[in-house]
Amino acid sequence: MPTAIRFARHGGPEVLEAVAVTVGEPGEGEVRLRHTAIGLNFIDTYHREGLYPLPLPSGIGVEAAGVVEALGPGVEDLAVGDRVAYTSRPPASYCDVRLAPAAHLVRLPETIDDETGAAMMLKGLTAWYLLRRSYPVQAGDTVLLYAAAGGVGQIAAQWATHLGARVIGVVSTQDKAALAQAHGCAEIIMADEDVAARTRELTGGEGVAAVYDSVGKETFMASLNALRPHGVMVSFGNASGPVEPFSLLELASRGSLYVTRPVLFDFIGTRDALLAASAELIELVAAGSVKINVSQRYPLGAAAEAHRDLEARRTTGQTVLLP
Repeated sequence: MPTAIRFARHGGPEVLEAVAVTVGEPGEGEVRLRHTAIGLNFIDTYHREGLYPLPLPSGIGVEAAGVVEALGPGVEDLAVGDRVAYTSRPPASYCDVRLAPAAHLVRLPETIDDETGAAMMLKGLTAWYLLRRSYPVQAGDTVLLYAAAGGVGQIAAQWATHLGARVIGVVSTQDKAALAQAHGCAEIIMADEDVAARTRELTGGEGVAAVYDSVGKETFMASLNALRPHGVMVSFGNASGPVEPFSLLELASRGSLYVTRPVLFDFIGTRDALLAASAELIELVAAGSVKINVSQRYPLGAAAEAHRDLEARRTTGQTVLLP
């Protein structure tokens, strides 16, 4: 019988449970999908602990790759046997077989393997909306990127460098510094340094065009202080907790700054938008311009262990669960 990871209450990794599920035939606009690899993301921990509350009991996980086993009525642009990947809501990807909306699925070319496909959709499309929509990076820009050795960070650093930007990465250890530099960061700032002051030093006092900050509460003001006049603060994560309310005068006093708190699914809300964004990502990955490094693999049943390692910062790059 198929297995899914679910949780009936918010809390730590211990709330994740493997349960047997029944998967029927696909309905209108659906396919039955057998997963081959499942992506692990920090947002999964937010769902689990209740920072982003979900109706309970709930599934978990927002990306995976697999093979289409059956088509429901009205599905015309996919076929049984197609290899596909996706990122979608509501969370439900931690399972071996599921019914999935066909509109959320993207075909994988032969040049991209299943683990890469599972690990690249949420993080790769996050890098896409950061660099191509939230603050469109231009050649010659200097940008500051937190968690530069992480899943999104590795992809975003490579992509920004491909676009001609200079990337300053923020990391927490020397090992992560080496990893971030290997993936495109021109300079590194350690997280325990004065990030704003070091950024000013590295930019001749000017500051950066944009800050991509996934840390949240602890780094928000430092990120503002690292920006050049009219710079863009892109806050896209809460690893240290949600950003506290602040006065808009903080933006005025630093040179008329801009702040945005974007969400991926607002940028890929239609099938056409999803396919266009995915095409950009797939092209870069297939060409080798952006490399997706799957550094950790866990059995699906070890999802709780994977969460513990992720939250303890023991992971780098991409992590997948294997059914």
